[in-house]
Amino acid sequence: EVQLVESGGGLVQAGESLTLSCAASGFILDGYGIGWFRQVPGKAREGVSCIRSYDGRVYYPDSVKGRFTISSDNGKNTVYLRMNSLKPEDTGVYYCAAGPTSTWCVDYEFRYWGQGTQVTVSS
Repeated sequence: EVQLVESGGGLVQAGESLTLSCAASGFILDGYGIGWFRQVPGKAREGVSCIRSYDGRVYYPDSVKGRFTISSDNGKNTVYLRMNSLKPEDTGVYYCAAGPTSTWCVDYEFRYWGQGTQVTVSS
């Protein structure tokens, strides 16, 4: 069974850091496109970081560039999202995703999804 399970969310104060983890099972992440997305109330789900499958190109939107870092550990079959200098507007449910191609950092490019983990940033 293919699964992605996120962990590491919680409540933090503005300016603090948090690291999210996504453990994959049932398939090998190496060779897949990888992404982190967030769902903010009143807004569409948006990609906050992606690694393109075929060339490894990393994407960050301007809203998180310089603060968020995506990485993976092939030995643990796990993806991470390091979030620094968190802001209240970063609050939302964060999802990890994987896909065989994932050319663009948009939700329809990804086949496998985790259940999400809540991140809340207080002011």
